[in-house]
Amino acid sequence: MGEIEQKPTPGSRLGAPENSGISTLERGQKPPPTPSGKLMSIKIQMLDDTQEAFEVPQRAPGKVLLDAVCNHLNLVEGDYFGLEFPDHKKITVWLDLLKPIVKQIRRPKHVVVKFVVKFFPPDHTQLQEELTRYLFALQVKQDLAQGRLTCNSTSAALLISHIVQSEIGDFDEALDREHLAKNKYIPQQDALEDKIVEFHHNHMGQTPAESDFQLLEVARRLEMYGIRLHPAKDREGTKINLAVANTGILVFQGFTKINAFNWAKVRKLSFKRKRFLIKLRPDANSSYQDTLEFLMASRDFCKSFWKICVEHHAFFRLFEEPKPKPKPVLFSRGSSFRFSGRTQKQVLDYVKEGGHKKVQFERKHSKIHSIRSLGPQPTEPNSEVPKQSPKNSSLIFREGTESPRGQGCPPGKELKVSTEEPGPRRSPALNESPPGIKPADGDIPPPPEEQEEEEEDPGIGDPVPPSRPQPPQPSTGSLTGSPHLSELSINSQGGAAPTNVTLSPNLSPDTKQASPLISPLLNDQAGPRTDDEEEGRRKRFPTDKAYFIAKEVSTTERTYLKDLEVITSWFHSTASKEDSMPETLKSLIFPNFEPLHKFHTNFLKEIEQRLALWEGRSNAHLRGGDYQRIGDVMLKNVQGMKHLAAHLWKHSEALEALETAIRGSRRLEHFCRDFELQKVCYLPLNTFLLRPLHRLMHYKQVLERLCKHHPPNHADFRDCRAALAEVTEMVAQLHETMIKMENFQKLHELKKDLIGMDNLVTPGREFIRLGSLSKLSGKGLQQRMFFLFNDVLLYTSRGLTASNQFKVHGQLPLYGMTIEESEEEWGVPHCLTLRGQRQCIIVAASSRSEMEKWMEDIQMAIDLAEKSSGPTPDFLASSPPDNKSPDEAPAADQESEDDLSASRTSLERQAPHRGNTMVHVCWHRNTSVSMVDFSVAVENQLSGNLLRKFKNSNGWQKLWVVFTNFCLFFYKSHQDNHPLASLPLLGYSLTIPSESENIHKDYVFKLHFKSHVYYFRAESEYTFERWMEVIRSATSSAPRAHSLSHKDAHVY
Repeated sequence: MGEIEQKPTPGSRLGAPENSGISTLERGQKPPPTPSGKLMSIKIQMLDDTQEAFEVPQRAPGKVLLDAVCNHLNLVEGDYFGLEFPDHKKITVWLDLLKPIVKQIRRPKHVVVKFVVKFFPPDHTQLQEELTRYLFALQVKQDLAQGRLTCNSTSAALLISHIVQSEIGDFDEALDREHLAKNKYIPQQDALEDKIVEFHHNHMGQTPAESDFQLLEVARRLEMYGIRLHPAKDREGTKINLAVANTGILVFQGFTKINAFNWAKVRKLSFKRKRFLIKLRPDANSSYQDTLEFLMASRDFCKSFWKICVEHHAFFRLFEEPKPKPKPVLFSRGSSFRFSGRTQKQVLDYVKEGGHKKVQFERKHSKIHSIRSLGPQPTEPNSEVPKQSPKNSSLIFREGTESPRGQGCPPGKELKVSTEEPGPRRSPALNESPPGIKPADGDIPPPPEEQEEEEEDPGIGDPVPPSRPQPPQPSTGSLTGSPHLSELSINSQGGAAPTNVTLSPNLSPDTKQASPLISPLLNDQAGPRTDDEEEGRRKRFPTDKAYFIAKEVSTTERTYLKDLEVITSWFHSTASKEDSMPETLKSLIFPNFEPLHKFHTNFLKEIEQRLALWEGRSNAHLRGGDYQRIGDVMLKNVQGMKHLAAHLWKHSEALEALETAIRGSRRLEHFCRDFELQKVCYLPLNTFLLRPLHRLMHYKQVLERLCKHHPPNHADFRDCRAALAEVTEMVAQLHETMIKMENFQKLHELKKDLIGMDNLVTPGREFIRLGSLSKLSGKGLQQRMFFLFNDVLLYTSRGLTASNQFKVHGQLPLYGMTIEESEEEWGVPHCLTLRGQRQCIIVAASSRSEMEKWMEDIQMAIDLAEKSSGPTPDFLASSPPDNKSPDEAPAADQESEDDLSASRTSLERQAPHRGNTMVHVCWHRNTSVSMVDFSVAVENQLSGNLLRKFKNSNGWQKLWVVFTNFCLFFYKSHQDNHPLASLPLLGYSLTIPSESENIHKDYVFKLHFKSHVYYFRAESEYTFERWMEVIRSATSSAPRAHSLSHKDAHVY
């Protein structure tokens, strides 16, 4: 009898016949038939602690049981889950989906199999179904109770508050405390009760689905999220724990992660008896051996962990299920185990392409039930808002519903996915599928293509791997109908916003976050975007240059607010918990920053609302008119800023008071140093105190560009000119204070990098230039770090201390010094001779241009010293160096990139640091930077979304990028509190890609340093030119004409 040919469905395209589950068998192959015969009953413990009994044939493979559980739950994304049970040796193992159940579970009547989360994706927004996110939330709840998910008390309280909101609804203090008394979510919960109640009060109106999303948002940032520890020992016999995650293999000491081996760095995994072996790809810069060896308790423990590693690698890194190995004819060498099931890419594609029925489910303990959309439906306002339900029960489903896992769509009934955006969403082009895993006694060689990101990008890390498919947008109904929709979310959808929606971006930490159904990772804020979608989005936005100038105000204002929150929220919160800071200092700093934060939060809301109108998302029927302008908003708020001038004047006083207090209190010094080590403090702490003064200069620049762009008869010209006059007046009043404070801040920052100094910061001393020069001595040319001030020139060497500070070797007072070129005399290129009254030294620069910069600045400083009253006294301390613990400066790596995931040896933990200081970057890049360059950098700050591409990668990766302090900081979205990674730009070359590089896109620029190549793509011609302008200011010194004007301003 011939077979009837059916139309392909999302399931059949993956090789799935009807009624037998989803499989990834090759075309032409059939799944093994489900064995008939005697049935056996197996008890399954669900994530909500209920137990269900399932009857399956005795000889059935494990996949039959897992499919039965997923069918019972109507779970579409069942591939993230697994079944675990204790084997006959009491070792907890995962049920093998290919082996018969009876061969794995010896006594099924006496064994309870647990249904739990097996694969934790890097981002919970990749989970498309509300039921899936609910089950993940239950797993987090379970891990908290069992002590597996360890975290600090604040994170624990926040997690529990979201669980409570999901279970009992909105805040009621009496009900909260009664519920917490009956339910223990974490050991020692009583001590956290007040904090839990406080956090729960902030979740008013949050639905259970939103609570699940926010719970996972908090949990995914914890170090122990999704981690199961496997005890082991290293070669030295030190007790450690191994774990596997989506990124690779992790090494823990206790609950502290001390190392990570990303999949791209792993060439082979294997085990031999009790020894677990990791063979790494060759790396000249690595400090560990080619093969790492760990000893586990037994061969069974070792093989169990190896199997988990094989499955994680295949699920997260491969595009399709690996092919089975042919069985050997005579001898078998090694394990035949392989991953069985869909990979994450296949799961994402299946959910995105397949049409499914809506299924109603109820939550245990929850008063609210949810309707999850298993397929795209016509969007109607508020169609997906969950309804209230008084029932409390475990998972219950409609009778007669078809299993999403057990049956594909009927032929000819396939639904097409409809999204909010008109442009299609598709995964990045996949040239070829990587080869499957070929274990030899358990070894997995990752595909060669998978190494390109890590090897090409040692400096930026891997926030959103381009090689991974883009997570499709979950079907959650009408986004614009959501009662929690913020303006930022409306921006991302590109559709018209309903007029009754209040546009209020959630930017402050004390305001409620946007709806989880419109996660920033699924919209315009972050994540990879395909080329077609980007083109479609670009065409919908206005093309007027004034619009992009206004948008720059919006993007930079977001960053400015985050910088203010470092002081008003993070620093304030930390200071309130300790008594290290005097009350007088607190009263000088925080009351003068909080009004600014409140004012600029409202300012940003107004700008965002105006941009929404300008783009036609809220008033598509209006064209032109009063909404395509920004001058009136700027004028109104600049006038409002004048009332805050008293607070701005206090900032310089606050900076001086803070540094004075630090100098007098070792405890306060340690407190501030520890705060600077936090990720949120991505710049030196005292830099944030000057941010409000810098922001005024940014407003002035923006308004100057607007006035230059608009003709005098333009409707917006008068307001822009009036606003420019107002802000220019404020800048003029604060200019002298700003110059003084920038120099004061720079001297204190340099003091932290120097050893052997007691009185670097003295009245009248001004910083001019720092940089790397080679000093000629009896041993030849030796690299030294030079610091030029208006009265003295210091030269230092990098110390061997834990903080890598620079030790002062000598000083040359500038009074009476002469400088001359001496390249011919010494035969050294770019050589200078510096003759002081006591000492003469010969130095060489790295290039002709560097030599000219040093000559000009040193000669200028000599002239200023000659005009002064006379020689300055020695300022190198005769006493021993200050024995206070200085701020930890980073041990910059070979290229000085801040690789947040860099690996060390198995037990070596990367020392904390506060980021790349400019001194260390100049040392490693063999360059210099002047105070003029710092002043130009202050004026050239920029924020916004950019698409990034590596030299050998195919896809573009969307990131939120902040340029400041000669550095690019990368975030997944503008809502993140701290950067994922940073890229110092000193020494980089900025160019346009050539034809041979095959970058056939508009608005692309290239950054290149040695073997590091990065491509960045802007959204418009204006933003492209702005990024080029600001980055050029960091990669090359300011023009001499510009420099002279700044020198006059700085009064050297």
